[in-house]
Amino acid sequence: MARVKKSTSMAVVAVLAIAVIATGLVRMSSSGTSEGGTITYLTHSEAWTHADPNRNYTGQHLAWFSSYMHRTLTSYAHAEGADGSAVVADLATDTGRASNDNKTWEFTLRDGVSFEDGTPITCEDVKYGVSRTFATDVITDGPTYSISMLDIPSADDGSSVYKGPYTTKENDVAAYDKAVTCSDDNKTITFNLSRSVGDFNYTVTYLSFSPVPKAKDNGDGYDLAPVSSGPYKIEKYKAKDEMVLVRNENWSKDSDPIRSAFPDRIVVRFGLAEEVRDQLIISDSDKTSMSLDAVLPTNLPTVFDDNGDPVAAFAERALNVYDPYVTYTAVNVKTVPCLDIRKAIYYARDYAGLIQLSGGAAFGGDPADGSIKPLMGLDYAKVTGLDEFMPAGNADAAKKYMAAAKTACPDVHARAIDPNRGLTFDAADSDTNKKSAAIWIDSLKKNAGITLKFNFIEPGSYYAVVLDQTKQGDMSRAGWAPDWANASTVIPELFTETGGFPMSQNWGDPAYKAFKTKSDAALSEPDRVKQGKMWAELNQYAMDQMWIIPGVFSKSQEIWGSGLGGVYFWEPQGAPSFGDIYIK
Repeated sequence: MARVKKSTSMAVVAVLAIAVIATGLVRMSSSGTSEGGTITYLTHSEAWTHADPNRNYTGQHLAWFSSYMHRTLTSYAHAEGADGSAVVADLATDTGRASNDNKTWEFTLRDGVSFEDGTPITCEDVKYGVSRTFATDVITDGPTYSISMLDIPSADDGSSVYKGPYTTKENDVAAYDKAVTCSDDNKTITFNLSRSVGDFNYTVTYLSFSPVPKAKDNGDGYDLAPVSSGPYKIEKYKAKDEMVLVRNENWSKDSDPIRSAFPDRIVVRFGLAEEVRDQLIISDSDKTSMSLDAVLPTNLPTVFDDNGDPVAAFAERALNVYDPYVTYTAVNVKTVPCLDIRKAIYYARDYAGLIQLSGGAAFGGDPADGSIKPLMGLDYAKVTGLDEFMPAGNADAAKKYMAAAKTACPDVHARAIDPNRGLTFDAADSDTNKKSAAIWIDSLKKNAGITLKFNFIEPGSYYAVVLDQTKQGDMSRAGWAPDWANASTVIPELFTETGGFPMSQNWGDPAYKAFKTKSDAALSEPDRVKQGKMWAELNQYAMDQMWIIPGVFSKSQEIWGSGLGGVYFWEPQGAPSFGDIYIK
C-alpha cells in the first residue's frame, strides 16, 4: 500500500508539474478569484485584422483589445446582461460633462495613467490618437465618428479639411486644434462638435479615441506594435504563428477600476485548421484555452442539443445566445447598379439551405428583413415589400426581375448570366463558407440564371479587402451590430460615405444624395421618438433599393476549456468579456 500511495502521489506531482508548465502558476487573489497562469486563444485567422486601436471595428476585436491592451475615455461596464451596456469611466474620471446643448464635451484624465514604458498619458496623447482617424489613406477600416462629429469644415469634395497628422500640405491643422483642445495642465480634453450629440460619451468608448504616443507612431506600421495603455503589452506578435501578451508593469489597478487582469500571460495561436481548433477545445486537451471562432456546424450536435442548449458535458463551458448582429450580403452598387438584378439575387437565394448549413434556426437565428434588429425598439419597423420571399428561393420572382433587368440594364444582365464572367462574391476562407458558396452558386443559377464566382480571402485580411472599394467584388458577406442602442450607429455607418463601414455606392446619384440628406437630418433630430421613425424609414428605403441582401438576426456559439472561469457574453460588444476570464 505504501508503494501505491507513493506512486500515486508522484503521479499527482507530475500532473501538477505539467499543468504549471502549460499554464504558469495560478494563485488566489485578494478578491477570492484565482489569478496567474496563461490563457490561450485559438483561431483559424492568420493574424488579427488590426491591432492598432484606431483600426479596430469588430465587436470581438474591440472586446479583446479593450480588455487587455487599449484604454479609452469611457467603457462599457464589465457585467452580464443589460448591465453591461452601461457606460462607465475608464481613462477619464467620469463619463463626460456636456454643455452648449451637447455640442461641447469635456473629459478629465485620471491620475496615475501611463503607457507601457511608464510615460504618463496626457490630453495631447488622446488628442493625437483621435487625429489619426482623419488620415483615411493610412488609418483604414476603423470607425469615423470623429470625422463626422467634430466641428471641422468640409473641403469641396466633402472630405474634412483636416487630413490627419501625416499630411503636411493643404492640411488645416488649426481647424482640428480648435475642435479638440487641451487644458493648460494637459489633463482635460474638450471636444467641440458640429451638432448636438447627447450620447457622445458612448462614442468615446471606441478605441479610435484611445491615446497614442506621437513619438511611437509609425503610421501603418503601428498596427504591428501598438503601445499599450492597459494591463498587458505585446511580447511577441508574428502572423501565422502567435501573439504573446505579458503583464504591463507600468499599469496600475488603482488607476483602472474596470479591468481585472487575472492571467499572467495571454497567447493567441493563429492559423489553426478549423477542425483542429474545434477538437482541441471539445476534447478539453488544453483546459485553459478558448476558441475565437465560430464552432463548425458539424460539431454543434456534440456541444448542444436540438434546442440549442449545451449538453451536460458542456453545461459550464459553452453558450448559445442571440447576439446584437444582423448578417447580410453587401451588394456593390457601383458594379451592380441594376436594382432588378439585386432583387433577383434576393429572391433566388436558398435561405433555407444556408440556415440549415449553420445548424438550423436554433443556431443560425431568425430571418432578417433589413439592417435594424427588432430589439432596437424605437428604430425598428417591419420592412414591407418582401412578400415574394420564400425560404428555399422563389424562382418565379427571381426570373421576373431578371427579365426586367434584360431590358433595364442589358450590360449588367449579360455579365450576370455569362458563364465566363458572372458576379463575384467575396467571403472569408473557411470550410463553412465554402459549403455555403455551393448553395449560393446552385440556387442563383437554378432560380435566376446568374453565374456566381467566389473569391475566398484569408479571414484575418477579409475586412481590409472588402472595405477597399478598389478590391471589393460585386458582393461580400458581412454582419453589423449597433455601436450603441441607436440606429444612428447603423444607417449612417453602413449606407453613407462618411460611415465607418460603408457599402459601395454611386455617391453622386441623386437618390443617394437624398438618402444622405435624410440621414444627416436624423442624426441631428433631438426628439428620440421622431428620430426612431426616421431611421426606420431609411432602413425601408435601403431595402427598397436592395443595397444589402439580409441574412439573419443572428446567434453566436462560444466554447472554452473546463479550466477557465468567468466567461460570459458581453452584450454591447457581441463577444465574451475577455478581461473577466480567469484560470480556475
